[in-house]
Amino acid sequence: MTQVNKPAALRLLSALVMKPALDELAGGLERATGYKLALAYDSAGAIRKRVHDAEPADAALIQRSVLAALAEQGKIVRGSVVTLARSGIALAVRKGASKPGIDSAEALKRALLAAESVAYPDPALGHAGGEHFRVVLERLGIAAEVDLKAKLIKSTLPEFAAEDEAALVVIQPMEILATPGYDLVGWLPAELQDGEKFTWAVGVTANAQAPEAAKALIEFLSSPAAAAVIKRRGMEPVAR
Repeated sequence: MTQVNKPAALRLLSALVMKPALDELAGGLERATGYKLALAYDSAGAIRKRVHDAEPADAALIQRSVLAALAEQGKIVRGSVVTLARSGIALAVRKGASKPGIDSAEALKRALLAAESVAYPDPALGHAGGEHFRVVLERLGIAAEVDLKAKLIKSTLPEFAAEDEAALVVIQPMEILATPGYDLVGWLPAELQDGEKFTWAVGVTANAQAPEAAKALIEFLSSPAAAAVIKRRGMEPVAR
């Protein structure tokens, strides 16, 4: 019988927005799986492509709808996808700055037009928050005005804040809460959210070298202990 070599590490491809929670959970994940964890972060769009292109990995964490499509394509193991949490996009101001009202689409529109600068994730890089915020700007009819003062976040908000700043930031709450230089104002109005686009899930990749360990990883990520961390970091866990 051919001996199957145990991989050196369990590899998880994840959307960048989950980094604050996964970094905190890494120790528990390693204990649960019996493997050293290799975390690879990228924009949600880039992770989708990396899974589609069969990059070596054991599990992937991106939008549930994307994982479902990848399962149909044979890139994710059917039946392995577990929904973890829901998110959306929110607004932040510089630490200590006055917080504008954003309880309606019109109030948000006024706040964005009045701000001296607005930062959001670069949609061209496949960041879910940036892609959706472009849709919001088009719906509000102020895309051209905001473009004149926009600053595009290429990676994470903490990395952006280390080199630049903006009066307003529109991004997922998990990133705002991980950035000491910004205060969370609140979620954008419900009518400007997209629940499907911001429902995050994890699944076993079809080319996993350690599929059983990947299942253990998913079991831990969907546990109450992990849910508590995910909630504290800024997402709403989905009960199993």
